[in-house]
Amino acid sequence: MLLEAAKDDRFECLYVLSLTCGLRMGEALGLKWSDIDFEAGTLRVNRQLQHIRDGGGLVFSEPKNASRRTIDLPQRALKALKIHRKRQLEEQLMSATNREDNDLVFTSRKGTPLDAQNIVNRYFKPLLRRIELPDIRWHDLRHTCATLLLGRGVHPKMVQHLMGHASIQLPLDRYSHWIPSMGRHAADGMDEALG
Repeated sequence: MLLEAAKDDRFECLYVLSLTCGLRMGEALGLKWSDIDFEAGTLRVNRQLQHIRDGGGLVFSEPKNASRRTIDLPQRALKALKIHRKRQLEEQLMSATNREDNDLVFTSRKGTPLDAQNIVNRYFKPLLRRIELPDIRWHDLRHTCATLLLGRGVHPKMVQHLMGHASIQLPLDRYSHWIPSMGRHAADGMDEALG
């Protein structure tokens, strides 16, 4: 419902990347177009954008070692990025004066970095209310990504890499909720193993 409601929204691509690739908000807001390889269908997480309290403003920083990673993009994410890039280039042409060009994937209309809390409060939460979804946190998109992948049988080690966790224990403990189909999947697996 969320992705359907976000169709053609200014932040549709941001929602898609968070949900399909498990990006943290700061990682997504720190993405540059040079981090995207459209030919290979990959995205590199090289930096994050953080809001420093008490007047520190927005600052780019390096992610932790495990968080620095290359992600294979699902087709839905790749398509969303291409559409977003086209829109952004059109936006740049319309307002060529007084626009920063810092190669960021997600920017304000002036080309400046975006504040995560503004996106959540002004766009994400109102979208949830409009389509009558529960009041979830932005981080729940990331949580949903990992849970869906584990529920589809994606190896936990791959989910660990995708999420940028240093240890496999965290994704296993945090994201592998009891999913009713897991019991059936385990029983079927045993039947297949023993013939």
